[in-house]
Amino acid sequence: MNMNIISKHLQFLRRSHNYTQDDLAKKLSISRQAVSKWETGASIPDLEILLKISKLYDISINDILEPQIQPRRITDFEQISTIPEKELKEMLKQFDANSLVTALMGASPEINCFFEGLFPDINFEMTRNNIGRTRIETVEDMQNQIIAMINLLAVDKEIYDGIVL
Repeated sequence: MNMNIISKHLQFLRRSHNYTQDDLAKKLSISRQAVSKWETGASIPDLEILLKISKLYDISINDILEPQIQPRRITDFEQISTIPEKELKEMLKQFDANSLVTALMGASPEINCFFEGLFPDINFEMTRNNIGRTRIETVEDMQNQIIAMINLLAVDKEIYDGIVL
């Protein structure tokens, strides 16, 4: 369960239903600040509220906590370099250096060089050494989280910009 993805997914669900934070708060009988905290990743809704959200959006709680995000931009981590650098850097701010370096442990040398150029302030070698050996499942999970975030932000941008309604 990735808090960043959950928070962005909750924001996506709200926007895709044309609700403001105030609208959603009223429908759930909670404060707008609570909605804001979920969407910034400061907290997640409790079980009672998750049930209300699932009924409101006609999805399961599991769909909220582990969203299945359809590919919009990329389907594979190696495709990450096809996204314009400025846009990609903004998208990847959701992840810390350890998460990015972990994902890169399963990437090609070209993608590693691409990231080192994108984030010159991260000492990739030192971070890799600090992380040490990592299970391939952990690397794949982090790559999948990054792919999911990129695709979720792409869908959200389409909705926010009025392309998909």
